[in-house]
Amino acid sequence: MAHGIADLDYAAFFELTPSPSVVLDPDLVIVEVNHAYRKATGRTREDLLGRHLFDAFPGNPADQESDGVRNLSASLQRVIESREPDTMALQKYDIAITGRPGVHEERWWLPTNTPILGPDRALKSILIRMDDVTPLVNALSSGDRPPARTSIEGDGLGAELYTRARELQLLNQGLRSAHDREHEVAVTLQKTMLMTPDLQHHDGVAVRYLPAVETLNVCGDWYDFIDLPGDRVVLTIGDVVGHGLEAAAVMGMMRSALNAAIRTSERPAQALEVLGLYARSLEGAVNTTAANAMVDPDSRVITYSNAGHPPPVLVRANGECELLNQIVDPPLGTRPRHVPRSQAGHVYTPGDTLVLYTDGLIERRGEDIDEGLARLVATLGRHGAHSPERMADALLSNLVVAGGARDDIALIIFRL
Repeated sequence: MAHGIADLDYAAFFELTPSPSVVLDPDLVIVEVNHAYRKATGRTREDLLGRHLFDAFPGNPADQESDGVRNLSASLQRVIESREPDTMALQKYDIAITGRPGVHEERWWLPTNTPILGPDRALKSILIRMDDVTPLVNALSSGDRPPARTSIEGDGLGAELYTRARELQLLNQGLRSAHDREHEVAVTLQKTMLMTPDLQHHDGVAVRYLPAVETLNVCGDWYDFIDLPGDRVVLTIGDVVGHGLEAAAVMGMMRSALNAAIRTSERPAQALEVLGLYARSLEGAVNTTAANAMVDPDSRVITYSNAGHPPPVLVRANGECELLNQIVDPPLGTRPRHVPRSQAGHVYTPGDTLVLYTDGLIERRGEDIDEGLARLVATLGRHGAHSPERMADALLSNLVVAGGARDDIALIIFRL
């Protein structure tokens, strides 16, 4: 019997979500908390429901240097005023130990505050996701850390890796124990992990994800779109080897790792170097392919690095297509020792279009990959004048994969 997202038990889904989460009403009164939040704070539902957030967690009065309470309050106020999500940087917010008045435990968090709106955009409630990264910060402070990182500030990447890995590993364990609804929940998971907030700020971009039609419906393809200072943007695409829930979980961790590496690296090649080192430590991540391309509107140059992935395509306004294949390095984690990755630059003209995709779009059984690339280039050339959305639809239709293929497909198209 088929099930859809309308059949999901949202209360049960919220309760079992591995990240500590709390729901507030517009006056910041706690109306619901999940199991992970109660466990992380050492509180019961009876301790918390109906209390103002900052009455329940007033912070540590003995720690005058911590801005956790003030920063969280300011973030929530921004959410109330803007009706937009607010993702906070690493915060120190100590928690009082139950039964020991005046005694607090040092805690570090990565909060994300999201408004829940009604049909008229009236604020109904606020969801706070408080990822607890205290174990990582303690490890870093004690010297148990990767040798390349030298400061807590510089370890935003490490915090991101730890948080996403912990969340997705726990979620993967839960999903593997599911039975008749495993596929539907897994597809929902995949689509949720591919949500890209920075896309909301751009009109000239289209993304697609099509699950494979002959596997567990979930594989390891991803895309991402990242805004950087100076009006630069980075497009990434990647493919984890394998199918099923484990591949989806590894995909989520690799995608989050690359996102964090891009935000802390100066060069696309450097970001893939970081991701390659991470892939060696993560089961199922070796042989992942990935490409990332940084677009700089000031220099009008695309700087890209490629770890064994099919080459991006630059579609000129006149329909001429150019493969960005000047450099290609091996897939991630495959070299016996660390070797710096390469990158190249390619000049573009405003109005050109950049296309990144995974191999499910072009590969066909019994066919050389060059035939698939030629078919892709010919199709893009015919539709180069279309908007990215129309181009994406035409591409999937013309390549006869609009209903899915043997492998999953990720696609991102950006009008430069």
